[in-house]
Amino acid sequence: MGDLQPRKGTSATRDARGCDTVGMLVMHRMHRMLRRKFGAAPQLVRDVPPGDTQRADVVGKHVSEFTDILHNHHATEHDSLFEMLEARSPACALHVAQMKAQHQAAAAVVQKLRAELPAWQETADAAAGEKVAAILEELNDVLNPHMGQEEERILPVASTSMSQREWDAFGKHAMEIAPKDRLLIQLGYALEPFTPEERTAWMKASIPAPVRALYRVVGQRQFEADYRSIYGTVPA
Repeated sequence: MGDLQPRKGTSATRDARGCDTVGMLVMHRMHRMLRRKFGAAPQLVRDVPPGDTQRADVVGKHVSEFTDILHNHHATEHDSLFEMLEARSPACALHVAQMKAQHQAAAAVVQKLRAELPAWQETADAAAGEKVAAILEELNDVLNPHMGQEEERILPVASTSMSQREWDAFGKHAMEIAPKDRLLIQLGYALEPFTPEERTAWMKASIPAPVRALYRVVGQRQFEADYRSIYGTVPA
């Protein structure tokens, strides 16, 4: 994947155009998490026994949380990334327009998901669950090529158009909008797809020391308990 350490330097170099986007929060880390969670979601829904409303509610809340994470991720890209790239790199305008159109397509599927999910949570009806699972598969069909294209077409432009300070602020904003009572749990899900070495490097590079300590003492147990409640096993 490459070095997870952000580029360091003086204030002047951090304000100069050019930044290290490889290991930062908003793209690779977020995309890994979204691919894994949405990829597993259709089967999670299908595995809920008909009539088991307690389990349907647990799984439905999990799906809803990651739907909110996806929405916030896309909103952050619109507000903090795309407009800047269009202004500074006009040649990238076509790619940005494609990304925006894909966001709209994903939002349309999410709207359908949000319309169908509550009824299934309340009834755990098999037919309603199949409808939810099919919508989640449709969402994956939109998201997977979109995220790959963002990594291939947007990150290289961001690395030459944005300063390190601007990119770091982009990643910081994504963390700030996470619900405070779920922040450490969401951090655990974000770290899950990484190797142990990548987790250690990214945490050291990107997370303040007090938060790292809090995650070790409290957050990791919270994440593991949440994970077990969804997947019935411990995370790798």
